[in-house]
Amino acid sequence: MFDQDAMALAPLWYVAFLFQLTCHEAAHALAAKLGGDDTAARGGQLTLNPLPHIQREPFGTVLVPALSLLLAGWMVGWGSAPYDPFWQRRHPHRAAWMALAGPAANLLLAILAAGVMYLGFAGGWLGAPDYVSFTSLVHGTGGEASEAAAAFLSIFFSLNLLLLTFNLIPVPPLDGATAIGLLVPEEWALKMLDFWQQPGFSLLGIVLAWNFFDRLFYPVFGLAVHALYWPFT
Repeated sequence: MFDQDAMALAPLWYVAFLFQLTCHEAAHALAAKLGGDDTAARGGQLTLNPLPHIQREPFGTVLVPALSLLLAGWMVGWGSAPYDPFWQRRHPHRAAWMALAGPAANLLLAILAAGVMYLGFAGGWLGAPDYVSFTSLVHGTGGEASEAAAAFLSIFFSLNLLLLTFNLIPVPPLDGATAIGLLVPEEWALKMLDFWQQPGFSLLGIVLAWNFFDRLFYPVFGLAVHALYWPFT
């Protein structure tokens, strides 16, 4: 369904989406390089320039975000960072850290957005909105510029929290499926990797995660909003 309000905020949505995706994929690439696999670095993914990430996944970085905003009123998509599967099998725990690095980047970006919102509250140029939504966690008190900043911060915080939560669901092909290998010995992590790589599991994982996500995310979002406002209540 066409959402005019969401489309009016489309530039803010896309800037927030593209920046978090670039940081997410660059974090994967950096963790892999630190762990001994420079495949993504050589492929150009170890960068905060979004263009290499767009060129690698134009469908997930351009078309799907536009369609999801148009049809659902919020933006989703994906990127990818290449890695050496033989390195992953030799070092399953290092590969798990690589997987965890992407969601960790989303967590840090959400914390950064919350920090800026705290400064805005303290400085008086941000205030509590009349209602809370993905695009309205705070509102600007100083005219159009502060309203635009408030909308961007709200979207940026919400989007990073959403993608952090979604990517940590422990089903393939999401990051959580590999990251969970950190909780078990490397031998078990390798067996889990073999299990996840069976034909059809990635499609099944996406279907399960998508259907389960609402029940997982909205409580997380509620807790995050309460934490955001807690110092001011």
